[in-house]
Amino acid sequence: MLQNLGQNLAFGILVGALYGLVALGLSLVFGVTKFLNVAHGELLMFGGYASFLIFSKLKWDPFLTIPITILTLFLIGALLYKLVFSRTVKLPEESKIKNTLLIAFGLSVILQNLALRFWSADERGITASYASIVFTVFGIRLPLMRLASLVVAVVFLLALQLFLKKTYTGKAIRATVQNWEAASLMGINIHKVYLLSFAIGAALAGVAGTLVAVNYSIYPTMGLGWTLKALIVMVLGGLGNIPGTMVGGLILGVTESATSFFINSNYREVAGLILFLLVLIFRSQGLFGTKEN
Repeated sequence: MLQNLGQNLAFGILVGALYGLVALGLSLVFGVTKFLNVAHGELLMFGGYASFLIFSKLKWDPFLTIPITILTLFLIGALLYKLVFSRTVKLPEESKIKNTLLIAFGLSVILQNLALRFWSADERGITASYASIVFTVFGIRLPLMRLASLVVAVVFLLALQLFLKKTYTGKAIRATVQNWEAASLMGINIHKVYLLSFAIGAALAGVAGTLVAVNYSIYPTMGLGWTLKALIVMVLGGLGNIPGTMVGGLILGVTESATSFFINSNYREVAGLILFLLVLIFRSQGLFGTKEN
């Protein structure tokens, strides 16, 4: 009994780290720009396909495809910002959220159909030669691929935190979050900050897409499900709160695993949605967010 519970909790933590990484880019973009990009899951999907193509055509190790995936999705994100989202920058915050929500919804449909056109509706995945390796610690089985995904998620969380706190560009991003008008008066180019933030958010989605491809499967209509996961995690952790986002992912992963263990695996998705609603009702700023005055 205790061993089974420990196994479920360990699995929840490993899955939760992936959830946190999936939400990391979305949280960054919303925190900086107030763009509600519900096409985030489609960017993740394109990242998964980018890694799959490199893996299948060039026979690279899936984790070595991450740098190319980052570059590819960074450029796609920058292009989408310049062509579409940049036109909403000067709108009031409430109007910006509503307009970007509608824009991103239309964009998600376009990206889904492009994926269907290029890769068909078949499910695909990446199976590395070491995918079957499992470590056993105190009777708890820990798959190597899940552990590697946990390490990647933590590395990118720390890298993003260091970038935001230690670099001039990161400090400019944080200043823009606090007050974009004051930041603009101090000489910070708001459009460049928004462009960079959106592109980094897309790149992080690409990294998450690689991890989804090696742990699950990828297909053109997968985006909505992962976008919902990211939104739940973002609300749990606090909108725009980067460390809180990762903790929110762990909370969601453990909640789903505990629900599967104590109730039924059919209700794991429902448990996440109930947790999402409870946080919205009783602590709308998120578990680690701060209430605005």
